[in-house]
Amino acid sequence: MYSSKFEQKPRLLLMGLKRSGKTSISNVVFRKMTPSDTIFLDTTTTIQKEATHTFMDFQIWDLPGQIDYLDPSFDAESIFGGVGAMIWVLDALDNYMETVGRLTDTIVHLQQSYPAIKYSVFVHKIDCLTEDLREDTVRDITQRISDDLFDAGLENPPISYHSTSIFDSSIFEAFSKVMQGLVPQLPLLESLLNTITASCHFEKAYLFDVISKIYIASDTTPVDYRSYELCSDYINIIVDLSEVYGWHQETDHDTCQQLETLQAQGAESFVGNIKGYTLYLREINRNLSFIALSKDPNFDKEKGLIDYNVDTLRDTLLKVLDYV
Repeated sequence: MYSSKFEQKPRLLLMGLKRSGKTSISNVVFRKMTPSDTIFLDTTTTIQKEATHTFMDFQIWDLPGQIDYLDPSFDAESIFGGVGAMIWVLDALDNYMETVGRLTDTIVHLQQSYPAIKYSVFVHKIDCLTEDLREDTVRDITQRISDDLFDAGLENPPISYHSTSIFDSSIFEAFSKVMQGLVPQLPLLESLLNTITASCHFEKAYLFDVISKIYIASDTTPVDYRSYELCSDYINIIVDLSEVYGWHQETDHDTCQQLETLQAQGAESFVGNIKGYTLYLREINRNLSFIALSKDPNFDKEKGLIDYNVDTLRDTLLKVLDYV
């Protein structure tokens, strides 16, 4: 049984036909499963509910693909009531005509009763296709869905499309975009990151959820795949080091006071000459970190000013995030 407190958390649905990759995605992103280990996962036969405790507590519901959720006898409110976003996972290697039809029927049905739901289509397992075939497949799927929805009377529904694979960072990039749509303060966060990027001469700046490696905001310059991967790898290194060299929980009173002081200030680190970048990380709270990339040759000389600007950013972000 799930408590009422659990049920009240914002909800994100993973839907699609069976064996499309929904459970693998959930395990790789939120349980840190190695992608190669997902071949041992069993087919999902019941609704899998999981609460995540990141910057914003929410639920991930993995829905089995063999159930008809549009059946009138099915309690739709128990599934779709309170849903913030729905991700439809579409296997790019399969004959996608059936899943496109199921998806469009689902959207048309839900838009009548749950118009606030935002939809994302993950064109999944895209890494198995050649570069040219990837573009053609995504284009064809997008066009078919748009045409079917237009024929059903829905113009410009809130749908985003993402090419994904669990074997690279594309799945984390796609989830980042989905989660950003659920953060009402996103325009303010982007504005703050634009300001710090300009004042400190950063190439790119992100706010990362440390646990999942999803970024909840970035400055508004286009996201570069390479910069995202560098930041993601840097987080992995910092987390691994903190687990080895972090403070032991059983400490004396003086050490506890020192630890509280350090935690209040937020951990900070930087490293240079990483593929032409200097990476700068600053902890915002236990879940979020600010990460920026710089190509400024005078970074070391200007670090004092950068630290001051990022301190100010951190104080502002903590106030903003109190309302997320």
